[in-house]
Amino acid sequence: MKKKGHPPYQDVLFVDTATGTKFVCGSTLQPKERETFKGTDYPVYKVPISSASHPFFTGSQQFVDSEGRVDKFKKRYAQKAAQAKEHKEKQVQKKSAPKAAVKKVAKKKSAS
Repeated sequence: MKKKGHPPYQDVLFVDTATGTKFVCGSTLQPKERETFKGTDYPVYKVPISSASHPFFTGSQQFVDSEGRVDKFKKRYAQKAAQAKEHKEKQVQKKSAPKAAVKKVAKKKSAS
């Protein structure tokens, strides 16, 4: 096996941001942040959901969104929907404006 072909394997401290639960697991992740846990210094990687906070493992039916992902999605979707509505209205205005001008010109020619 090539020595330079694989990333270094090390123990990493994973921190669940939803509950604050900490656990050590082997990984090839190379986080820069470090923290002492049970007397040993580990690189720290923060995860949004782990088995300590996931509804499947905790048995709770309600999911608590600690990072506001659902709210961010709804806000973004509302903005995009409003932009799409404005764009559609502008397209309708552009299409209807030239037709009205053409009709006026045609009426003037037929009246002469």
